Amino acid sequence: MNHFKLSLRMLHRDWRAGELNVLLLALVIAVSGIATVGFFADRVELALARESNQLLGADLLVISSQPLPEQYADEAKRLGLAVSSLIKFPSMISNGDSNLLTEIKAVTAGYPLRGRIHLANQKAGNPAVREEVREADGIPLPGTLWVDEKVVMRLDLNSGDKVDVGAAQLTITERVMREPDHSVGFVNMGPRAIINAADLEKTGLIQEGSRVSYQLLVAGEAETVQRFRDWAKPQLTKAQRMEGIRDARPEIKAALERSEKFLSLAALASVVLAAAAIALAVRRFTQRHLDGCAVMRSLGASQRQLLYLYLYYFIALGVIASSIGCLAGFSAQQILTQWLSGIIDTELPWPNALPALQGLLVGLVLLLGFALPPVLNLRSVPALRVLRRDIGLSNTHSIAGYLLSLAALSLLFIWKAQDLKLGLYIVGGFIAAIVVFGCLGWLLIRLLASLRHQAGGAWRYGLASIRRRAVASILQAVALGLGLMAMLMLTLIQDDLIDDWHTSLPPDAPNHFLVNIQADQIQPLQDFFQQHEIEQPRMYPMVRGRLTKINGKDVAAEDYADDLHAERHIRREFNLTWSDELAADNEVVQGRWWNPGTHEAELSIEEGIAKIIRVKLGDVVTYDIAGSHFSAKITNVRKVDWDTFRVNFFVIVPPGLLENYPASYITSFYVPSEEFHRVHELVKKFPNILVVDVATVIGQVQQMIQQVSQAIEFVFLFTLLAGFAVLYAAMAATQDERIYEAAIFRALGARRDQLSRAWAAEFAILGGLSGLFASAGASALGYVVGKHVLHLDYTFDPWIWVVGVSTGVAGVLIAGLLGTRSALSSPPLLTLRKIG
Repeated sequence: MNHFKLSLRMLHRDWRAGELNVLLLALVIAVSGIATVGFFADRVELALARESNQLLGADLLVISSQPLPEQYADEAKRLGLAVSSLIKFPSMISNGDSNLLTEIKAVTAGYPLRGRIHLANQKAGNPAVREEVREADGIPLPGTLWVDEKVVMRLDLNSGDKVDVGAAQLTITERVMREPDHSVGFVNMGPRAIINAADLEKTGLIQEGSRVSYQLLVAGEAETVQRFRDWAKPQLTKAQRMEGIRDARPEIKAALERSEKFLSLAALASVVLAAAAIALAVRRFTQRHLDGCAVMRSLGASQRQLLYLYLYYFIALGVIASSIGCLAGFSAQQILTQWLSGIIDTELPWPNALPALQGLLVGLVLLLGFALPPVLNLRSVPALRVLRRDIGLSNTHSIAGYLLSLAALSLLFIWKAQDLKLGLYIVGGFIAAIVVFGCLGWLLIRLLASLRHQAGGAWRYGLASIRRRAVASILQAVALGLGLMAMLMLTLIQDDLIDDWHTSLPPDAPNHFLVNIQADQIQPLQDFFQQHEIEQPRMYPMVRGRLTKINGKDVAAEDYADDLHAERHIRREFNLTWSDELAADNEVVQGRWWNPGTHEAELSIEEGIAKIIRVKLGDVVTYDIAGSHFSAKITNVRKVDWDTFRVNFFVIVPPGLLENYPASYITSFYVPSEEFHRVHELVKKFPNILVVDVATVIGQVQQMIQQVSQAIEFVFLFTLLAGFAVLYAAMAATQDERIYEAAIFRALGARRDQLSRAWAAEFAILGGLSGLFASAGASALGYVVGKHVLHLDYTFDPWIWVVGVSTGVAGVLIAGLLGTRSALSSPPLLTLRKIG
């Protein structure tokens, strides 16, 4: 017997007879939902990375304190990547007797590879007017210089003025308002200027021992950039390093990681809904194939032959349905992309083929996983069923089969999550939900059944029907509850995620920092803020010290030769401060915060820097501060929310320990764009204070967060489609029983409206149970995932119970009544003849 050929004939026959409608539709919708989420999430993630890379000026930077070998640029060009370079260094710019220390960038053609330089449209001279900006067409011409507002204000320059840059005299032609790789850190936020790299030699500024940063900028397709990164990493020396957006921009890192995890969570929700829909659809499929298997057994077919037959059958069905689902998913996300392009101005790049492969594999695993138990049981159908149709299906292999299905689904969760912690939380949550929902369902059905004698006619019949089909009702309630739980959990986390983003970076987030404030300037500065009706910001003391010892052992940069990032931190000075209060955007994750008024030599350190320099709770660290040594014991480790753009420190000590060391102050405040001239007035009144303008970066990050929020909302819509598949499959799973049931009741004199009301009561009870399960599960799992995976402040929402139960009741009731219309309209005589 050619099992494969026969299985295809059976598949074609069932397709023509309409036997596969429910199962095929459930699988196609499930795979299309997964593929749509996968394709769209892939495009959104690529777009987010590309948009974020505009803040870096490239997709990847190779940075060195020495001239970079040509091999890096040659390899990047060989791979087809776009390449540019810049040399960055501090130097004086002179205008007559006025001099200003400025960060100068000498750039080559093509800079920047990502993002644009924005130039002022107006000439300088009226600081009260906020200039409109335009995008630069290229880089400065040889002999010219582009400068920022700080240079213009402090040297009193206008377009066309000539300034001295080293030995060269260059002409001011443009004023830079925004540049993509403008760092948020305090090292490179001073006055800035851009020159053409061709003018660098005649300035004579680059000499032996000069403080220079050489950078190679690389951009291109993500896979090609990764190939270059993999090639370049082993070539790096101690003086060289690579930076991508996640390495260089900590204020972007959190938003990217959270959005990617949420999009993975949306894909997992689709997998849950798919599993529920397929499980319900397969149950109906197996019930309708009992007679066929019995006939084949009576004609001599062995159990092995039936196993192979249905195994090939389901594999062929899985490949066909999954392929259709992938095509449908790709088309759906393309339609969504076109719609979305009218809302946000970000061009989404084409996705790679991985989501299609994932869709095919997910469809096959889901179908075979949930079809395996009934397939194993179908081969055991006795031939005697041909004569006695009351002989049902054996459940010999059900437990083992469904455990195998659950294991396969768990592996899918972990794989689709692309995060072991997230995958394990989801797997554990849904396994616990299945067990708890099943037990609760059994208890509630028994409790409700005991009350049916006190209920009215329709409700009594509905309760009796659920009690009579207790196992099927529990399976339906659990499946519907899991599907609804996935959507409710996604809604809860989505709201918390977006609220957390907007809370951490509100419209009035600090957009200016003041550095190098002296103690005698605090009061005059506060008077300035009061005079100009600017909210008084908090002044933070700052003492600079170099780490010299850990637990009494001398520390040197050479000790961290295996970690260039750590080595750079050891070479630099740390900013230390003192405080009795823990900031709102700080959280103690180890140890305890000190009691107010303590004079113990305690120290609090940020968890990221603690890992980098390899210190832990209880270690004693020593800093060299202006030639004096300060030692303290680490008594707590903090987690800092760096993407709030507020002042934060790696190291904090209690008050009273650092006051005798030389200190300056730092603060941050918000100035609306229409009052930007206040900043110019502050610069004139306090010329020694460094004003760090992060308004541009704040705006870019806020825009990115808004785009991420919109993308999340649209991705969530696709999980609803799989939710409808669950409802449809749940109703279709008992359709045959209801047709026979309706025929018998109508033959005994029952009216259509009576049956309709009785079924409506049954659907309402089933929907209420599903909604109750979903609300409880979504609240618990939403808390765990939000708190421990996405690191969100979970907010309990009592309305989730109202929405969950009401949605469950309404959804199941409407879907049930629509799905049973054919059962009520079928002539009883025809149905009874089929039974007989």
